Amino acid sequence: MSLSHHPDIGKAAEILKRGGLVAFPTDTLYGLGAHAFIVKAVERVYKAKGRPYQKPIPLLIGSLDDLALLTDDFPEVAARLARAFWPGALTLVVKSSARVPGRITGGGDTVAVRMPAHPVARELIIRLGAPITGTSANKTGGPDPATATEVRKQLGRLVDLIIDGGACPAGRPSTVVDVTAERPVLLRQGAVPEAQIEEVCGALAQA
Repeated sequence: MSLSHHPDIGKAAEILKRGGLVAFPTDTLYGLGAHAFIVKAVERVYKAKGRPYQKPIPLLIGSLDDLALLTDDFPEVAARLARAFWPGALTLVVKSSARVPGRITGGGDTVAVRMPAHPVARELIIRLGAPITGTSANKTGGPDPATATEVRKQLGRLVDLIIDGGACPAGRPSTVVDVTAERPVLLRQGAVPEAQIEEVCGALAQA
């Protein structure tokens, strides 16, 4: 059985539609998923993690078409990076549209977006028909959750379902690049090396 046909994906999509929380594997780490446009569900993510409300939450998309739900400004440099690294372990920070809840952006005007390269994550988003939160499924400051067991240790019954898809391939967070300025800014070094990104868009500024 392929991971994209994991028996829990359909159940997980229904839970998300009702405002529930689902932990799921991605190509980097296990994510803590909520429907991006159900504010009460997003608030549950913050509470489960013990995450400050002013800290934005990244979102995961299933296809490039989903970008239209999140931003009206996807600059050419972002398009180049997306072509090179999506689906994959690169998160792009772009200007958010008015459709994105303030709870997602932490009250700011940007949103972090990634298209994961994992069959479970992609299929879950596609079945839901909406972007989902993609923050790591752990307590804030806790160990990176690369397995379902690690998620259970940290979050336990705070989530409605954990999809066990085995160990995550990268086992480390995504690389984060802000493309809202004239020159892209490296906000976090992660699974995609800085040198590979610079081959596509030139030298990065450092946060």
